[in-house]
Amino acid sequence: MIQNELVSETSSLWQELVKKAESSPILMALKTKQKHRQVRKYTFIDLFAGIGGTRIAFEAAGCECVFSSEWDKFAQITYEANFGEKPAGDIRKIPSRAIPNYDILVAGFPCQPFSISGVSKKISLGRPHGFDDPTQGTLFFEIKRILQDKHPRAFLLENVKHLIRHDDGRTFQVIRKTLERELGYTVYFDVIDANSYVPQHRERTYIVGFREFTLFEFPRKQVEKKPKFREILEKQVDPKYTLTDHLWQYLQAYAKKHREAGNGFGYGLTDLNGIARTLSARYHKDGSEILIPQKEKNPRRLTPKECANLMGFTQLKPDFKIPVSDTQAYRQFGNSVVVPVLCDIARAIVRSLNAGLIPHRKINQDLNSYEHTFNVKREVASGTF
Repeated sequence: MIQNELVSETSSLWQELVKKAESSPILMALKTKQKHRQVRKYTFIDLFAGIGGTRIAFEAAGCECVFSSEWDKFAQITYEANFGEKPAGDIRKIPSRAIPNYDILVAGFPCQPFSISGVSKKISLGRPHGFDDPTQGTLFFEIKRILQDKHPRAFLLENVKHLIRHDDGRTFQVIRKTLERELGYTVYFDVIDANSYVPQHRERTYIVGFREFTLFEFPRKQVEKKPKFREILEKQVDPKYTLTDHLWQYLQAYAKKHREAGNGFGYGLTDLNGIARTLSARYHKDGSEILIPQKEKNPRRLTPKECANLMGFTQLKPDFKIPVSDTQAYRQFGNSVVVPVLCDIARAIVRSLNAGLIPHRKINQDLNSYEHTFNVKREVASGTF
């Protein structure tokens, strides 16, 4: 009887604690719509901007771009065609003082030094990779320089999934140590697959940081039915995208050779009701990773417009312009981001900034108080107190 009463009392006290937690300054600050103060438009800079996928995402989240940088001349052409301005060039040659003040730094820094395919190729050629890559690996430290000099309120960095595991995790340790200990940011990171947004298996590492201690949670899109590959296809397609007999025979022979050797290399004939493999920058070579079956014909490649669809560009910017050759377009989309994923993360960052800052000490006091009280009552109920 006494045991039951204690359990009942503990249950009531726990419910009371939950109510207190739900009404605590922590959650109230995050949930409030802040009707009594105006939320201003946040500004951002777009580094390693590519063709502007991150810009589309952050502008859709209500932010304003005040500076962009991209060193590839063909990507600059596409960027200017869509946003009316040409990005500044090599970020290594741009002093921090030349960059206007801003709230959020956004950067999808080059992924080849850290990707599985990039590392494998460099190892086979005896070339350095990761931070030892003299041309691309050290570009992260340009981000560090600008964060250190400008000290914005928040940042978002994007890279390949393999970044976390590269060099047995040591590369990512350097990145976290730099952002957290040297620069003083509160850092969150996650690996998100884009297949709930677009019909493509594309996992990427996202790193979000805040200058002040700020609560943040990565968005998790829940869908009953995932997008289907056929939904991004054009109805009328130029015959030039159909593989020649010679290329199709070569791809089949290549796949057979590796299959017999026990390797997994080969072309990807995509299920129209499923999802595609990851679109890569090498797609312009033969299109083998994402091939589209055709009745009584050889399979075909994606068109550049279909690549834009597959990367989610046209979800937020239906009139996205592709002013470059097919070869350059394939490279550009293969190196780009899935725009609606970035948009959801951008909106989550804005929500956290709007929620206001909560002192770290207050959070610890509240959480410790709730945990201590619950543990005491649980021990009383179990008879171990």
